[in-house]
Amino acid sequence: MATGIISNAFYFESPRALSDILFAVNVASYAWLLAAAIARVLRLPRAIWADLIDPRQVFSFFTFVAATDVLGVGVMQRGFGGIAMSMWLVALTAWLVLVYTSFGVLTLLNAADKADVVQGGWLIAIVGTQSLVILGSLLAPSLGAASSLTFVLTHMLWGVGLVLYGIYVTLFAQRIFFASFKPDDITPLLWVVMGAAAISTNAGAVLIASDSHLAFFAAMSGFIGGVTLIVWAWATWWIPLLLLLGVWKHVIHRVPLRYTLTLWSLVFPLGMYALASLRLSLAAEVPALRLLSVMMVWIALAAWIATAAGLAVASWQSYRGFVQVAR
Repeated sequence: MATGIISNAFYFESPRALSDILFAVNVASYAWLLAAAIARVLRLPRAIWADLIDPRQVFSFFTFVAATDVLGVGVMQRGFGGIAMSMWLVALTAWLVLVYTSFGVLTLLNAADKADVVQGGWLIAIVGTQSLVILGSLLAPSLGAASSLTFVLTHMLWGVGLVLYGIYVTLFAQRIFFASFKPDDITPLLWVVMGAAAISTNAGAVLIASDSHLAFFAAMSGFIGGVTLIVWAWATWWIPLLLLLGVWKHVIHRVPLRYTLTLWSLVFPLGMYALASLRLSLAAEVPALRLLSVMMVWIALAAWIATAAGLAVASWQSYRGFVQVAR
């Protein structure tokens, strides 16, 4: 997800070689992770089932939906519309299964001592929902008779994502303002609070730019534009606060900053914010936002490089530990 969104953002910058390099990395990473996931399903079905009925883990499955759509956008940008369409249909099918499974688990199996809203897990469901809006809206004009129905679906999904985000933010605010908040509660996954707003902005800007040839959606463009600007402002508001929370944890409380897989949850929102700012600048015709987008995409790339370096070091240390144990 992180690699793909930065690649998609750099697609609009010159030269495009950096986007193509990251796209190649994204394709290879997606294929490897998909193969690993399938192998885990075949070899450890009980473990998969345990994760599916665990309120702490079930929303992580939406990363498949989001990652498939993010890569699908990159595939479509390079002229492979048929493959992108297949990827969108797979992601949509997975979303339909996961959305009711996950919220059923959250409703029926969660308790106060289990999943905590401060963990930000079900924000990934919102990211997955809005990713369907983006790829679906980009594909819709080429779908002929199915174009109108696809636009209806993407507008519906955009609304669903916004409502889910509103519910989450209300619960999140209640949690952090009226319950104890510890340094361990500050994790990179919290950046998805900003990322979910950024991808909702991206989706709204794509809807505005799309020509559905339907009078109803043309009449809605003003409403969508206003909501999109508000959501972008909300995403922007979160960035300084999240930085302050990081300072509170790592500087004031002196918690060491170490590599974990959740650090990729920080990189993705930065890339998404950059792309959302770019699409909003095009929809609102505000060039200043384009400058913000350029700045943010380079910041996102720097975060990607740092996190990838951390992954390389952690992998090397793990390999050395394995070799020593084997000896």
